[in-house]
Amino acid sequence: MGSGDAGNTQERWARLRFAVVGPLLASPPPSGQLRTELQRLAQREWEHPTGGGSVRFSVSTIERWYYQARSAENDPVGALKRRPRADAGRERAISAVLIEALREQYRTHPSWSAQLHYENLAARVEADPALGPMPSYATLTRAMRNRGLVRKRRRRRTRGGDETPVSTREVLSYEVSRSHALWHTDFHHGKRRVLTPAGEWKTPFLLGFLDDHSRLGCHLQWYLAETAEVFVHGLCQAFMKRGLPRALMSDNGSPMLAGEVAEGLHRLGIVHARTLSRAPHMNGKCEVWWALVEGRLMAMLECVEPLTLKRLNDATVSWLEQDYHRRVHRELGVTPHRRLTESPDASRPCPPSAELRDAFRIERTRTVRRSDATVSVGGVRYQLPAPWRHLRDVRVRYARWDLAGIDLVDDRTGDRLCTLYPLDKRANAAAVRRPVRSADDGEDGGAAGNEPAPLLGRILEDQAATGLAPAWLAHPDSPADDHDPGETTP
Repeated sequence: MGSGDAGNTQERWARLRFAVVGPLLASPPPSGQLRTELQRLAQREWEHPTGGGSVRFSVSTIERWYYQARSAENDPVGALKRRPRADAGRERAISAVLIEALREQYRTHPSWSAQLHYENLAARVEADPALGPMPSYATLTRAMRNRGLVRKRRRRRTRGGDETPVSTREVLSYEVSRSHALWHTDFHHGKRRVLTPAGEWKTPFLLGFLDDHSRLGCHLQWYLAETAEVFVHGLCQAFMKRGLPRALMSDNGSPMLAGEVAEGLHRLGIVHARTLSRAPHMNGKCEVWWALVEGRLMAMLECVEPLTLKRLNDATVSWLEQDYHRRVHRELGVTPHRRLTESPDASRPCPPSAELRDAFRIERTRTVRRSDATVSVGGVRYQLPAPWRHLRDVRVRYARWDLAGIDLVDDRTGDRLCTLYPLDKRANAAAVRRPVRSADDGEDGGAAGNEPAPLLGRILEDQAATGLAPAWLAHPDSPADDHDPGETTP
């Protein structure tokens, strides 16, 4: 594992490629029109993923991305990632003799910086070529990190031991050609309050997911809050009922823009289309659906007192399946169920519930505390296992509403390495401490012997070769120093 910059860049490039070819996957062009669509996309400008301005792509490049994503039905985004190098994360070969010299130097001087270790080791190699070729500074520092040879604090010796405005454009009705190619989603603020078990009256929020082509209600549920956790809870139920859609359209509400939602849709290969600012008509099918809910369902519940959240959800799901899906849609001329069965299906199989839960998590880099090898997320500390104690920072994946456990992931491949759990200080109070063998530590961390460092020795030899004494004078009040044991008393 490294710093994570390379992995983040590859992730941003994969997202850009999927944003280019995603609409073609959601709504494939008619036969013979693919070349025209590719040429149209090649004329567009896209924002560079690393912030380098706008960029364009050729027709052949977009065509290659399209076939790569289409061939990977279950993971189109992963197919668009650049494969890591075969030697990624591997250090260049360093002779065993030089590594042993480095370990010996570290045991003697654990407080030295990596630069000072490098220069002193280079001085030793220059004096003794048998140690092997001197590696580059980057290779040496990587080898030190991999072996846990990190810099330690020097011990003190004690005595005695803006958003761009959108231009006005015409408003046109639209509809995709396949079922589950596009879903609409939104929150609806209820007009009636429900009674909670705590004896409080609260206004519920209705979360719904509507298929654009068939007008099928994929899921409909009332909640007491409008949060990202609630949105993911309802969205996963819609996935388990109907499968994965190709695209999802929402407004710019904070639950839909949460990092967990963006990461989850990206990992599942779903294009997240958001409405423009001050353009609610782009998601107007949901508004028509809300009017139907208020005009039929809620009108039939007006005499129910008191209305609880459970009773409201039971009535809502029953009305959706038994009434709305079986009634002829005024615009379509058929029922949503029939429209769904007679149209081509663009959905994909839904992954298991555990995989769905893990998908909707954000990925962040956290710095490892050197004292106890822990990382902090949301004010909670997590213990790193021994194989990863030497890392400076790690990549973790978690949901902010569920901190019972977070995943440690490889920042190059995104693979899960292990699960980290909150630090149990009470259990650690009675636990036996195991020795840390990740670094070759000296007994007291101090210098051994009476010889100067190799680099300083070479500097003193160069000064002696000039035939000049070091240019400094002793102060008259300073006590006379003992003579150098190496010198002969006249």
